[in-house]
Amino acid sequence: MTATFSNRVTELLGVDIPIVQAPMGWIARSPLASAVSNAGAMGIIETSSGELDIIRDEIRKMRDLTDKPFGVNIAQAFVRDPSIVEFVADQGVKFVTTSAGSPMKYTGALKAAGLTVFHVVPDLKGALKAVDAGVDGLIVEGGEGGGFKSPRPVSTMVLLPLVVSKVDVPVIAAGGFVDGPTMAAALALGAEGVQLGTRMVSALESPIHENWKQAVIDARETDTVFLNQHTSPALRALRTDRTNALEFDTETNAMVLFGNAMDLYFGGDMEAAVALSGQVAGRIDDIKPVAQIIDECARDCLQVLADLANRYPA
Repeated sequence: MTATFSNRVTELLGVDIPIVQAPMGWIARSPLASAVSNAGAMGIIETSSGELDIIRDEIRKMRDLTDKPFGVNIAQAFVRDPSIVEFVADQGVKFVTTSAGSPMKYTGALKAAGLTVFHVVPDLKGALKAVDAGVDGLIVEGGEGGGFKSPRPVSTMVLLPLVVSKVDVPVIAAGGFVDGPTMAAALALGAEGVQLGTRMVSALESPIHENWKQAVIDARETDTVFLNQHTSPALRALRTDRTNALEFDTETNAMVLFGNAMDLYFGGDMEAAVALSGQVAGRIDDIKPVAQIIDECARDCLQVLADLANRYPA
């Protein structure tokens, strides 16, 4: 069976499979993103690291590694360069995701530059605001997802169908998606695609240290912690001594004690910094190439939908 999809997400993004790779800082670079794009999905290059000279080189590398579409993320809370819109537009990409800030800030300028814009939202209020700002679509992210979160998380099962019932733009679901059955569930709830984060962190082409990948594989479904619920941004991360100490701390801003990211990401010291991760870490038990992850996710999604149609005919 050939995994084929046709909906507003595949049309807007120019991809065969409506899967978007999450824009993880220092991780979402050319080795990972090109593998995603080459597999027929949407690879994303991050800018949250703030290393725009390096990001420019990563985008150049993408052009050597793939002839398929890819995008760039603007994580607004981490923008240091006031010309970030011009920077992204000058790279020649056609798709951008914006996150960690108001959709009113960059959407107009990005659209004027001819880019397709999807904004990441954690709640219905944010979704309606993004639609009013003129975005082409939304990435609706439930609280079970990893990384930077709203301090008032809403589970994907509640948030996704709520948002879909209130907006007309295409929606990509994020938070809790890892395989074909979960992708099929997203489509059943009204999404037209999914974003994979933690599953991509643990992929073969992910540049992070093997210790972090192994920690994901070893994690149980209860082995993430939600930090900073008293402030913003909140964080979901793997359970370690560092994050255990912060889990119920309602005074300290966990970002202040985030730690040395390089020692964690590339040195493999799991206590050196906060290892961001979604709850789906508890469902990941192996390291696979990106192409296999995406192919299995797409094929299994369609198989689940076909099986359900046969089991419960209209």
